Amino acid sequence: MSESLLQPRLALEREDPAEGLSMAIPLDPDPPEPLVEASPPVPDAIEPGRALALGDFAPPETSPGERLIRFAYRLGVPGPTLVAPFRKRAAPRLLATVENPLSGDRVGGMALRAGHFLIHGIKVPIGQMDFSSVARLTPPFERTIHGFSWLADLDACAPRQQCTATAERILTSWLDANPHPAKGTAWKVGHTGHRVLGWLVHAPLLLSGSDKRLRRRTLAALADTARWLDRNVGKAEDRLAELAGWCAIVAAGLLLPDGKPRRLFGEAGLVRALGEVVGTDGGVLSRSPLDQMEAIALLVQLGACYRATRRDPPQAIETMERMLVPPLLTLLHADGGLGNWQGAGAAPAERIAALVKASGVRSRPLRDARQWGYQRIAAGRSVLQFDAAPPPLARHTRFGCASTLAFELSHGTQRLIVNCGGAAFAGGMVPVRIEQGLRGTAAHSTLVLGEANSTSVLINGKLGSGVGEVEVDRRLVESGQATATRLEASHDGYAQRFGLIHRRILILRDDGTELRGEDLLVPAGRRAKRGKIPYAIRFHLGPGIEATLTDSKRGVHLALPDGSYWQFLSISGEVMVDESLWVDGDGRPHAVAQLVIEGMESRGGGSFSWLLKRLG
Repeated sequence: MSESLLQPRLALEREDPAEGLSMAIPLDPDPPEPLVEASPPVPDAIEPGRALALGDFAPPETSPGERLIRFAYRLGVPGPTLVAPFRKRAAPRLLATVENPLSGDRVGGMALRAGHFLIHGIKVPIGQMDFSSVARLTPPFERTIHGFSWLADLDACAPRQQCTATAERILTSWLDANPHPAKGTAWKVGHTGHRVLGWLVHAPLLLSGSDKRLRRRTLAALADTARWLDRNVGKAEDRLAELAGWCAIVAAGLLLPDGKPRRLFGEAGLVRALGEVVGTDGGVLSRSPLDQMEAIALLVQLGACYRATRRDPPQAIETMERMLVPPLLTLLHADGGLGNWQGAGAAPAERIAALVKASGVRSRPLRDARQWGYQRIAAGRSVLQFDAAPPPLARHTRFGCASTLAFELSHGTQRLIVNCGGAAFAGGMVPVRIEQGLRGTAAHSTLVLGEANSTSVLINGKLGSGVGEVEVDRRLVESGQATATRLEASHDGYAQRFGLIHRRILILRDDGTELRGEDLLVPAGRRAKRGKIPYAIRFHLGPGIEATLTDSKRGVHLALPDGSYWQFLSISGEVMVDESLWVDGDGRPHAVAQLVIEGMESRGGGSFSWLLKRLG
């Protein structure tokens, strides 16, 4: 493991729990020889959230005069007074035109031109939308309406002159409902930061119409909102929202007159915020790929503002942008789409590729993103993703999920084993009432003990007690000409309640056609508790997979949409096929199946072996 700012504690040596994994599973007439383990490293223990060490970035280097200007601006001295104290204050205007680096959703833009919002599959007429700050909207609608994310969609659907009337209509309605900065959802720091950045990046769409009065009103609102952000960015609802606020402050300092003091103030705050949002390996502390995408998009848009004014961003900002991309690539499947982790949906490959291209960063996925908490194995045409870390701390998460030791597996363009995902989209086609369920352990492909979450799932996207430490061990194993990657991890989420440690071992062959697994329950103390406890090991299947039980009910034939066949075998008990759902990147739920191995197990511990193999 590479060095980092925070070295994880080393776990004590222990007996190898993989002895039962070398058993021959009757699938082929000539089963492969047991895999021989290569020299085992000492496993690492990852503590909750604290192992996600914060990046340490110093404020950009400035001259003594610039530091004095920044200090005075932070104390409340207006920018025009610091720049030109004896000159008449300039009227609000934009100093440059930003070239939009990120394209929006063309379908959503066409829906806007047709007269309605299309948000995660839900249509709402523009005329019926309540734009006021006190309106009760679901989170997806809040982000779209008050964060003005719809501007990118409208900009992507048609030439600008055909979209200006629609943009002016929505902007006028919003300004009428929110004439001044106030309290409420419209004035959350995150929404306000996205709104200001959107107004600046998409200014030609908003300001190129013939209504000069609306133009003056918009520029005045932009200046007022930027000043409001200066005073309130420190009151953000979470770290990522604060990051959006700082990006907007810097962009306003670049593009509005007399903005140098604001830019200096914003750059120092932005660099500090980046160090509090992102860990040492580039993963955001919420461990959410959606948040990772948002952080990248914010820096990409800010970079476009720098280019428009022919200025270079501070080195720390460019460095952070390069760090953010590789962890995101870690959670891409073989089809280039995103895995369903920490509330995310399966964002399509085109959306991820466009974001990475706009960032200008060329990189490979992190194979072992140990600080961020995800393991990735690419073998042949298969990709395995494994959550091998505690859930994020409550102060970082927005849609925290109890997904420790869950995995996803894809082969080519087909997803075999998935997690439900989609909690971040609740309020669209995903009902709000199932949001907490989608964040629970049972919505992920892992073991559930006593029908309880491995970490408590609370309201408002927060998490409670549960997993406190995860041990991780990754190594190569060999058998003659064949090689494989072996992942072993354990968590203590059930130790306090049930006195058991969940340990999971996954072995993926180098050709990607066979995955062996074993789930173990190990007593947490010296003395095992008496009695039995219910368990369930869930494997949520990808969309379009047809599952057929064998006569013995210990095997399942899986027919994939691409015409290939796989087989799942359970050595430790019967398998049942149940209903489940899977949420795609547009927030649309799809009915899928899940395989479940369930029963009662002694509190003294037990093991459950299974195998997934391609037949043709």
